[in-house]
Amino acid sequence: MTSAPTAPPPVAPDLPAPQAPSARGVDNRAAYVSFGLAYVLGHGAAAASGGDTPLIALPGWLPMTLLGTGLVTGIVLATLAALRAQRGAAAPDALSGKLLGAAWIVAFAALFLAITGFTSVLDEPELQSVLWPAGSGLIVGLLYLAEGSVRRNLLHYGLGAWLALVSTAALSFASPGLFWVLAVAGGGAYALAAPLEHRRLRSLAQSPRL
Repeated sequence: MTSAPTAPPPVAPDLPAPQAPSARGVDNRAAYVSFGLAYVLGHGAAAASGGDTPLIALPGWLPMTLLGTGLVTGIVLATLAALRAQRGAAAPDALSGKLLGAAWIVAFAALFLAITGFTSVLDEPELQSVLWPAGSGLIVGLLYLAEGSVRRNLLHYGLGAWLALVSTAALSFASPGLFWVLAVAGGGAYALAAPLEHRRLRSLAQSPRL
């Protein structure tokens, strides 16, 4: 008496492994708004109160304070957003995020040393009022280029390219023209980038996970 062959148990189909959070999902909206306000309020105040015929009389310390506050807040918000996106990420992605975060500190420390040394050697400390706005825009732009490349974020990369070019081109203008260029071209770029970032994140959320 022969027994019927036993059918093999059904094999469950391979399911895709859950993906770690992608660095492309970093939410830059809060940082963009903060940086944008720094450009519009800080550089705008410097432009409106500068020149031979200022539009409004403001204390000399106010524009730089507005700019510095916005930049520091934006850096903190950008760092926090990157850290939230890296939670649960693979080791290489997490390391990339930490290195990019450290790059902000190194870059601005180097900018501080460069501007301080340059103005000290030339004995022209008043140049700091021009070099800091243009230099900080250049540094932020270059960091955005690096972050955009690592995260494959075209919006971030494009914004970085624009900020780097605008910040250096602004040095061709005397004050207050330099500050008008930074306030309008730089602040306007951030104003455009914030809603575009919202649309990018919504597109990522709707894209299917493979």
